[in-house]
Amino acid sequence: MNINAGYIPDMTEQSNSTDPADRAGAPLFDRLTGGHEAEGGLSDSARTAELRNFDRHILALAGSKVADGLVDPKLVLSWLLTHLGAGSFWTGLLVPVREAGALLPQLFTAGRIHAMPRRKWAWAAGSVGQGAAAAGIVISALTLTGPEAGAAVVALLAFLALCRSVCSVSYKDVLGKTVGKTRRGTATGTAASVASGAVIVFALALMTGWVDRFALVIGALLLAVLGWIIAALMMSRVEEEPQAGEPEGVAASLAKLSLLRDRPQLARFVAARSALVGTALAPPYLVMLASDQSAARQLGALVLASSVASFLSSTIWGRLADRSSRLVLIGAGLAGAGALGLALLVEQAGFSGTIWAIPLVLFGLMIAYHGVRQARSTYLIDMAPADERAAYTAVSNTAVGLFLLAAGAGAAGLAAISVPLALGVFIVMCLAGIWLAAGLDEVEND
Repeated sequence: MNINAGYIPDMTEQSNSTDPADRAGAPLFDRLTGGHEAEGGLSDSARTAELRNFDRHILALAGSKVADGLVDPKLVLSWLLTHLGAGSFWTGLLVPVREAGALLPQLFTAGRIHAMPRRKWAWAAGSVGQGAAAAGIVISALTLTGPEAGAAVVALLAFLALCRSVCSVSYKDVLGKTVGKTRRGTATGTAASVASGAVIVFALALMTGWVDRFALVIGALLLAVLGWIIAALMMSRVEEEPQAGEPEGVAASLAKLSLLRDRPQLARFVAARSALVGTALAPPYLVMLASDQSAARQLGALVLASSVASFLSSTIWGRLADRSSRLVLIGAGLAGAGALGLALLVEQAGFSGTIWAIPLVLFGLMIAYHGVRQARSTYLIDMAPADERAAYTAVSNTAVGLFLLAAGAGAAGLAAISVPLALGVFIVMCLAGIWLAAGLDEVEND
C-alpha cells in the first residue's frame, strides 16, 4: 500500500513566515532552546517552519512515549496476562516479541522507507498501527482468559512491534529534515520528560488502590490508543520537504550480514549485547514471582520503580559511556547479575510477597538495563566507521533480534517449569556478557 497516496498538503505548509501565528509557539521554543539562532542543517523553508514543527514533534513524541509507558510489556502487560491466567509461557514471550519485533524488520524496511519523499507518513501510519494493536489488546483482555488471551495479546504485540519498527526507522530522517541540529535533543528530551511524568502518575494511581487495578489497566490501555492517534495527527502536520532516496533491495540488505564475519569486534559486540538481553527479558519473571501473593498490590510499585530507575540512571550512564562504553557494559552486566541474584535470595527467603522486595529488585535491574542501553548505543556509534554506521546498526539490530526471539522462547519454556530456573539462566547470560564485553576494544579514545 502506498501510504503517500492520500497526502493532502497542509494549509500551514503554505503559510507566510511573517504571519504572527508563526511565532505562537516562540515563547516555549525560546525557553527550551535559547532562541532561533541561525545554524546549518536546515533549508530556508525548513527554518521558516521550524517553530511550528518543534512543537509538533514534542506533541507527537510525547503522545507516543506516554502510550509506550502505559503499554509496557515488561510490567503492565505481564501483570495483565498473569491476572487473566494466561500462563508463564505466554507471559514470558511478551518482551522478546516486543523487542525483537521492533529490531528484526529494520534491515528490510529501512531502504523502502528512506525512498519515500515524505517519511512522516510512515511514522504516522506506524503510530496508528500501534494504536490499533493496543485497542485489540483491550478487546482481548475483556473477552478472553487463559492461554487464549495470552496468544491473542502476544500476536497483537507482535503487530505493535512491527509498527514501532517503522516509526523507529523513519523518525530520525523526519527530525533531521525539520528541526535544527542543536535543538533535536531538546525536542526529544522534553517529550521524554513529559512521558515520564505521565507514567509516574499512572504508577501512583495503581498504588493507591482507589480504583480496581484491572479497570485502571484497561483505562490506561485506552489512553494509550488515544495517545498514538494524537501522535499520528501531530506528525501528519509536520511540514516536511519532499526528498526521495534510493530504494534498497532485499539482496543488498542481506549482504550486510557478512559484516559479522569480516569484523571480529562487531561480532563480539553483538555477542556481548545479545548475552546482556537478560536485563530486558527478566522483568516479567519478577512479576510472576509475586503472582500468587501480591502482584496486584505490587504493580504500581513496580511501575514506579521502573520509571524512577530510568529517570535517575540514564543521564549518569550516558556520561560514563562517553568515557568508556565498554566499562559501562561490564558494570551494567554486574548490576544485572547482582539484581537477579538478589531476586532469587528474596524468593528463597519468602519475601517475594512483600510490597517492597520485588520492586526493590526491579529498581536495581532497570538501572542495569538502562546502562546496557546507553552503552550499546554509544559503543556502536563510536566503533563504526562513519560511512558504515547505518549498516552496523541494521546488522546489529537484526542479529540481536533473532537472539531475543530464541532466548525469549527458551526462557518462557523454562519458566513453565520453574521461574527461578529462568532467572538463573539470565544470571549466566549476564556473566557471559561481562566476559565478552571485557574482550572488546576501547573505542572512545580512538
